[in-house]
Amino acid sequence: MILGVGTDLANIERMERTLARFGDRFRNRVFTRAEQAKAEGRANVAGTYAKRWAAKEACSKALGTGLRMGIAWKDMSVANLATGQPVMHLTGWAAERLAAMTPPGHEAVVHVSLTDDHPWAQAFVVIEARPVAPPPA
Repeated sequence: MILGVGTDLANIERMERTLARFGDRFRNRVFTRAEQAKAEGRANVAGTYAKRWAAKEACSKALGTGLRMGIAWKDMSVANLATGQPVMHLTGWAAERLAAMTPPGHEAVVHVSLTDDHPWAQAFVVIEARPVAPPPA
């Protein structure tokens, strides 16, 4: 069953200006060290940050809160599997909110999709509840 859906669109040029103006102060407030390392190692640094920004916004919407009620930016982080597939990791209040909205007997799975086409970066997040298989008899 679907527990939440969120999407967000971010402007890459705006992200470039924000990074130029606020630098590490902005990076350290919004992005985990792993996210920063990923972005700084890419050819399109601002695009990578913009996609992750959009993913955090989309995830907060899928959680049904937006960026309020105690969710911190770094409570949601985007990593990539070896295949390149993006994955969302939740900690802190975001993880607590996810647990609270997950029905008993289910596990939550957060799906994330990222894309960009200059000057836009977009993220789409779907939170799914999957039934947990009962232990074999």
